Amino acid sequence: MKFNTKAIHGGQENVDPVYGSVMPPIYQTSTYSQSTPGGHKGFEYSRSGNPTRTVLENSLASIENGNFGLAFGSGLAAIDAVLKLFKPGDEIISTNDLYGGSYRLFTRIFEGLGIKFHFIGMRETDGIEAYINENTKMIWVETPTNPMMNIIDIEAISVISKKHDLLLAVDNTFATPYLQQPLDLGADIVMHSATKYLGGHSDVVMGNLVVKDEKLAEKLYFIQKASGAICGPQDCFLVLRGIKTLHIRMQRHCENGEAVAKFLRSHPKVENVYWPGFEDHPNHDIAKKQMKGFGGMISFSTKENTLKSATDILEKLKVFTLAESLGGVESLAGHPASMTHASIPKEERVKTGVVDSLIRLSVGIEDEEDLIADLKQAIG
Repeated sequence: MKFNTKAIHGGQENVDPVYGSVMPPIYQTSTYSQSTPGGHKGFEYSRSGNPTRTVLENSLASIENGNFGLAFGSGLAAIDAVLKLFKPGDEIISTNDLYGGSYRLFTRIFEGLGIKFHFIGMRETDGIEAYINENTKMIWVETPTNPMMNIIDIEAISVISKKHDLLLAVDNTFATPYLQQPLDLGADIVMHSATKYLGGHSDVVMGNLVVKDEKLAEKLYFIQKASGAICGPQDCFLVLRGIKTLHIRMQRHCENGEAVAKFLRSHPKVENVYWPGFEDHPNHDIAKKQMKGFGGMISFSTKENTLKSATDILEKLKVFTLAESLGGVESLAGHPASMTHASIPKEERVKTGVVDSLIRLSVGIEDEEDLIADLKQAIG
C-alpha cells in the first residue's frame, strides 16, 4: 500500500464492526463492562487502552512503516516516556541544536535524576563515537533540527548506534512520515509532536512514538500505562482526521516553503536563510537522499542582526501569525530566542546560531503570493 493510501486507510480496517462507520467512532468512555472479573473485549480502562486511541496508534505505525504506535498527551510526554527507559548513570548523546522544550526536559528534569547528556553537533557524524562509552545508551536526533534546519544523516548514525548496541531515536516532527521515514533508515524509535503536522490544524496537543521491535514496544507501553500521560479519544479522532490529509497538505507546505525561501534569500535586508532545499545548504545531498521534499519550515536572520529588527518584522506581519508552534494549515512566525528556545541559556543558543535576529517561519498552505506579499511589507 502506497503512502497516500495508508494515510487514509492504514491501520483502520474494520474500525466499527457494529455499524460500519467509515470514520473511527469516538469512544468517550473511561471504563468498559466485563462479563466476569478480567473478562473483557480487549479494553478495561481508558488509561491502558481506548478503541479510538488504538486506531490512531495503528495508523501511526502504518504511515511510519513501524509495527507499534503509542499516543501520549503531548510531544514532551512521549519524549518523557523514552527517557524513562534509562536509569541513573546512563548517558545519552543528543544534537546540540534541538527544540528548547526537549533541552529543558533533558537538563532540568532527567539530569537531576542522574542521566548524563552530551549535546554535540551532528551535521558531521565523525565525532560522535568520541562521546560513546560503556554508560552510553541512546543517541537522540532531530532532523531537520529546530530551528537551524540542520540535516543529520540518520542512516550513518544508525550504523554507529548498531555498532555500539545503542538505541537511536529520531524526532521526525519537522519532516513528518510523508517526507522521511527514520525506521527505514535504521532508527529504533520515531517521535512526533502530533500537535504539529500530523494534527495539522492547530487544535490538538499530542505526542506519538513508533517502533518496530516488540520488546521495546512492550517497555514503552508499560511506561505509557503506568505513568498515565495518555491522550483522550477526541484528540485521537482529530489527529486521525489530520493524518488523512497529511500527504496533500505536505505537498503544499513544500511548494510554499520553496517559494518563501527563495524570496527571502533574494531580499536585500535578509542575511541568512536556513532551508535544506538550497543546494548550498549544509548536507543538502543528505536531505535529498533521505527526504522526499524539503518541507515548509524556514529560519532567517536580518542583516541588521538585532532583536529590534526581528521584533519590528514580527509585529508587522498580517497573514503570518506571531505564535508558538508550527505545522498547521495557517502560516506562523516565531522568535526562537524569546519563545520556543528561551529555556536554553543564551550562550548555548548563540553557539548554534539562535541569535536575537533569528525568525522561524512555519509556512502554511495559503496562496504563496499572499505570503510573500506579507513578508515583503513586514521586512520593508
